[in-house]
Amino acid sequence: MAKTFTIAVDGPAAAGKGTISKAVAAHFGFAHLDTGLLYRAVGAKLLLGMEPITAAQTLTAEDLEADDLRSPEVAQAASKVAVIAEVRAALLDFQRSFARRAGGAVLDGRDIGTVICPNAEAKLFVTASAEVRADRRFAELAASGAAISRAQVLADVKERDARDRDRAEAPLKPAEDAVEIDTSEMKIEAAIEAAIAVIEAKRAG
Repeated sequence: MAKTFTIAVDGPAAAGKGTISKAVAAHFGFAHLDTGLLYRAVGAKLLLGMEPITAAQTLTAEDLEADDLRSPEVAQAASKVAVIAEVRAALLDFQRSFARRAGGAVLDGRDIGTVICPNAEAKLFVTASAEVRADRRFAELAASGAAISRAQVLADVKERDARDRDRAEAPLKPAEDAVEIDTSEMKIEAAIEAAIAVIEAKRAG
């Protein structure tokens, strides 16, 4: 195995990229980083009144362990701070260093294959329709007791998609050499198998 092997997994919210990334990392024995947590942690600090660039520059590993990082409010705040160029720059080195660690790494986010790790050995773009993603997110939130309607979740998903796609800094889009996996009608086990097959082919090549 190569001393370093980077797998970049990009895609919109609730497409399944986090679940796939964790499974792929476990399969190959690689380290995993959900880069969205970095932005969620900065967003959480924003909600507490901290200036976003300062929050990004002072982020610690402990900040990624906060209990509320999966809340809808933090998700929206994360999407807002992610459009700030200085925030993205502050988090860039952390992500690139993680990506090239010995033993292999899987990073999932919005701009891993296009900006963070353009030379990643394997790139995936995991996607699904907005309606399917809203259903998944609504089920997660309802199970956690969140008081929110499916219509609101769908509106949030579409709003976040638009903000991620249209931002000037590192917009959400597949890398030219990324393999797309649409999970709209796939069971998660099949999506994981598809991802592993792509990566194994890259490693063999």
